[in-house]
Amino acid sequence: MNDSSTAFIALAVIFGMLIVLLCLFGARRFSLRRALGTVDASIRPAGGRWRMGVCRYQDTELEWFRLFSLSPRPKMSFQRSSLELLGRREPTEAEQGSIQPDVVVVELNYQGAGLFLAMDFDAYTGLSSWLEAGPVVGVGTWR
Repeated sequence: MNDSSTAFIALAVIFGMLIVLLCLFGARRFSLRRALGTVDASIRPAGGRWRMGVCRYQDTELEWFRLFSLSPRPKMSFQRSSLELLGRREPTEAEQGSIQPDVVVVELNYQGAGLFLAMDFDAYTGLSSWLEAGPVVGVGTWR
């Protein structure tokens, strides 16, 4: 083998691995979005930065998955009974470059810490309904 064929084979292998990786990302994204109760949502913990991902509602948890990951497990999970909806607002000019267009920023409190989700308005109404319809926590206590 000469040097040009070795370089061609190396480039072909790298290109093939890149195609396989992109297909795996697409398959994971498709499987996440196919499940009921999933919405696109960027997340920002208090003092952190915005990260794109997908939220999934479970019976007792809100799970958040990173968009660019191959892990089948959520990166963050939030207990439904510990989430408190504080309100929503329009994104600031500084935030508009970091999140999707046409979204609202949802302000949440989770176990005393601030948490922000950026999602479209329909997803926000679903989130607020899911939180309000929470199960009974204790005897005679709603949420």
